[in-house]
Amino acid sequence: MILHGLWSIYLREMRILKRRFMRHLLSMAVSPLLYLVAFGTAMGTEARFDGHTYLEFLLPGLVAMTSMTQSFSTATEINVARFYLHMFEEFQAAPIPNAAYVAGEILSGITRAFLGVLVILGLGAAFGVVLHAGICFWLAVAMNAFIFSALAVLLAMVVTSHGDQALLTSFVITPMAFLGGTFFPLDRLPQWAQAALTVLPLTHASRAIRADAFGRTPEIRDFLVMAGVGAVLFVLALRCVDKARD
Repeated sequence: MILHGLWSIYLREMRILKRRFMRHLLSMAVSPLLYLVAFGTAMGTEARFDGHTYLEFLLPGLVAMTSMTQSFSTATEINVARFYLHMFEEFQAAPIPNAAYVAGEILSGITRAFLGVLVILGLGAAFGVVLHAGICFWLAVAMNAFIFSALAVLLAMVVTSHGDQALLTSFVITPMAFLGGTFFPLDRLPQWAQAALTVLPLTHASRAIRADAFGRTPEIRDFLVMAGVGAVLFVLALRCVDKARD
């Protein structure tokens, strides 16, 4: 029952993605392309971090940020289904377990994230930067996408309108995108700021992705933190879906 329900939810999201595939692909490329041109190319080879050019430093950060934003965009689809298409009412009446619904939405978010990362890697290659993408790289991407897909489901169940969702994105996702170690190394900040930003899951994702991209071994604590945050958000998402069904 759980696997059947999970597949039904996932297949619905993938059909939506397929119908708008080219639009999604272009939207995935626009912002990263602007960042690469505005920051990466403009900085040139003048700024170097850990022996790498700023463009090389920036690209793994964009991978982390894109996996976050694309997986979190699942919330938009859920809100459209809830407030405009009233599809969530059909889900409420269907014999689909909450775990299947949450897992299906999370899996669709991870799929979107992987597609967005492939776009980033393609853009990087076009700019002459080819990253090492080993198992730890993709594992960090998947865990980061899991976290923000679960957060998307959670917040989509809490908000009472589509406008509220946009407000949460502005206050949660946008600040994290700029403060999670994506555009600058956190070790350049004061100690108190470094300590504060370590609570952000994107910080750990950026660090793990960048380490593997540069051929280093990521720290196990980054994966442990992401696993812990993902587990907590998954449980909270389950509870919020259960309350929404009631």
